[in-house]
Amino acid sequence: MLHILAAFIFFTRLPFWWLAEVPSEYFKNVVSRWALVGWLTAGFSVIVLYATSLVLPTSVAVLLAIVTRLLITGCLHEDGLADFFDGFGGGTSRERILSIMKDSHIGSYGVIGLILYFALLYTLLSSLPLALAGSAILAGDPFSKGVAGMIINRLPYARKEEEAKNKTVYSRMTTSEYTFCLFSALIPMFWLPEPVYYLAGLLPILVFCSLTYLMKKKIQGYTGDCCGATFLLCELSFYLGIALIYTTLI
Repeated sequence: MLHILAAFIFFTRLPFWWLAEVPSEYFKNVVSRWALVGWLTAGFSVIVLYATSLVLPTSVAVLLAIVTRLLITGCLHEDGLADFFDGFGGGTSRERILSIMKDSHIGSYGVIGLILYFALLYTLLSSLPLALAGSAILAGDPFSKGVAGMIINRLPYARKEEEAKNKTVYSRMTTSEYTFCLFSALIPMFWLPEPVYYLAGLLPILVFCSLTYLMKKKIQGYTGDCCGATFLLCELSFYLGIALIYTTLI
C-alpha cells in the first residue's frame, strides 16, 4: 500500500502525505503505479467535464477538464514536455541536450511545443461528442501512462542519480510490478463504447517506440522530463486515434 501511496504523492499535488509517512526508497518504484494514478486524474477530469457541461458549452467544459488535471498534477508532465522540446530541439550533443533539459528556464522550443500540444489536445477532445470525450479521457490517461511507464525497462537513466532533478532514479519493474502496471493500464480501456476504439491504443505504442529510439540515439537513455513528455505525446496520439475512428464511423 505504501508503494501506491508514494505514487499518488509523487504524481499529484493532492495531500496524500497526510495519510502516512512514506520512506524515500518507495519513490523509486512509483512508475509501475503511474497508470493507477491515471484512474484518479482521469476520474476528476471527467467529473468536471460532465458537471460543467450541464451549465456551460461543451468546449468550455473540455477546457475546464484539462485545467483540472493541471491543478491536480501541478503541471508536472507539462514541465517535462517543455524541457524535452527545448532539449531535443536546441541541443546538438548529448551533454548539451541534458544541460538544456535541466535548465529551469523555458525556451522557444518549449513555448511553441506547449502551445501546439494544448491546441491539439483541446481541439481533439472538443471535436468528440461529450460522452465519447469522457470515455476517451478515462481510458487514454491511464493507458498512456502505462505505455510511457515502460520507458524505465526499455532504457537506462541518462544521468547519474545525484544529478537527477528530484534526486530519484526509478528502479526497473519486477515481473509483479510489470503485471500490475499492465492491468492498471488496460482495464480502463473498457470505458470505450465500442471495441473498434481499442485500435486507438496502437498509436501510443508507435509513439513510444519512436520517442525511445530518439532518446537512445541522442542521450543514450531517459530522464524524468522524457517520462513526462512520453506520456503526454502518447496520450495525444491516443485521442487522435479516437477522433480518426469516430470520423470514420459517422
